[in-house]
Amino acid sequence: MFSSSDKEYLISLFEHAPISLWEQDFSLIKRSFDELRAQGVMSLAAYLDEHPGFIDECIGQIRTLNVNQKTVSMLKAGSKENLIANLAQVFRDGMRQHFRDELLALWQGDMSWSGEGVNYTLEGDGLDISLHWRILPGYEKNWERVLVTIEDITARKTAERRLQSLFEASPISLWEEDYSGIKSYFDSLRLVGVTDLEDYLEDHPDAVLHCAGLIKVINVNQKTLDLFGAQSKEQLMNNLNLVFRDEMGEHFAQELIDLWNGKLVYEREGVNYSLNGETIQILLNFRIMPGHEETFSWALVTIQDITARKKAEEYLQYLGTHDVMTGLYNRTYFEETIQKLEASRSDPVSIIIIDLNYLKRVNDAFGHQAGDKLIRRVSEVLHAAVDNSHMAARIGGDEFVVILNNHDEDDALEAIKRIQALVILNNKYYRSPELSISIGSATSYPGLSLERVIRIADDNMYKNKAEYHRRRRDDTQPY
Repeated sequence: MFSSSDKEYLISLFEHAPISLWEQDFSLIKRSFDELRAQGVMSLAAYLDEHPGFIDECIGQIRTLNVNQKTVSMLKAGSKENLIANLAQVFRDGMRQHFRDELLALWQGDMSWSGEGVNYTLEGDGLDISLHWRILPGYEKNWERVLVTIEDITARKTAERRLQSLFEASPISLWEEDYSGIKSYFDSLRLVGVTDLEDYLEDHPDAVLHCAGLIKVINVNQKTLDLFGAQSKEQLMNNLNLVFRDEMGEHFAQELIDLWNGKLVYEREGVNYSLNGETIQILLNFRIMPGHEETFSWALVTIQDITARKKAEEYLQYLGTHDVMTGLYNRTYFEETIQKLEASRSDPVSIIIIDLNYLKRVNDAFGHQAGDKLIRRVSEVLHAAVDNSHMAARIGGDEFVVILNNHDEDDALEAIKRIQALVILNNKYYRSPELSISIGSATSYPGLSLERVIRIADDNMYKNKAEYHRRRRDDTQPY
């Protein structure tokens, strides 16, 4: 038995505890449960779905026997009596959500419960709370004594909601991910003697996709949904195989190598895909968050859509290497190609020089638009005649060149025949002026520079032009 001094001591502990303490009686809730069971109710969850008002009934059946001073001050009640008389202002609205879980725990026989929820001060302010209750020993049959502790976590929850809002509203795609599966996989590889992941991935390319499947996506923000064309987080999470595929494997393999080698923060360009299949060029920033270096269990990934920038870069590169009018390579790119070929010669290299006949006369007679059309028609012929393994370029106003690397004189003659046949075919599909070209070629051999080969091909082109003029005569040349 407790002495009077012991009782006073325990009362003092209760009254002045630095956390909110409640002594409550749940016996009326117990009786309501017994009545439901007698009526044949087997599932309280199903019953609550059909009778949501039962939650409010149970809230009203809680009898508060005592509270301590921390509870009075936290709920801005002024006195115990004022608080107990106005509990309906404390237990309402948002409390229903977590109290449903409490009821389900009681229904299945739990003697204690912990969770987060909401209460309200008597001034109407909402409080985020961390709540714990336990049916005290000796009262398991009737639930007449329940000890409840409540901690005000409003400041923490406010900070969490603020951070979550920042996450959700960020103008950049954010991903929270769990890489612990990859860490475990790395550990298993090291246990069997793997020391170089790059070599291992070359021998086991399927390991890249296996690792991709080990990533757990914890959360994404709204910008991510917008970027990948997802209507909801669930839709995106269920279709990650459409996002992470194909070309992604190339940069993801390097990411895995970085992680293997201890690089826990990196930035890299790569490719993802929207849910409708569109390619998205991305700039990815990855970091294992502080405190998770040993497990990789929390990683933050940011993704920026750089598709427009990459297209602009590609277009600028295209402009730097191509002739805008024809789509063929330009003179600068042709000269750079010749320099590279000369630096690592692998004979034979055949050069074909092509010159458009009568461009000036067409310009004078029909205007520059007609002349430009002839230039574009030459490019049509060369696009059709020259495959991607060779190069065709416009190197002057009416001058064109074809480079046939590792092709000899016979190959060059065959290419010329193909070009000439396509010129004839081209003229069948266009009205005048007629497309007419002069053409010449030369092939390299050891000791002969490519610059010299170009001059020989140019000379042969002019010989072809002279022969053409002798046959047709300038005065009878049709336009």
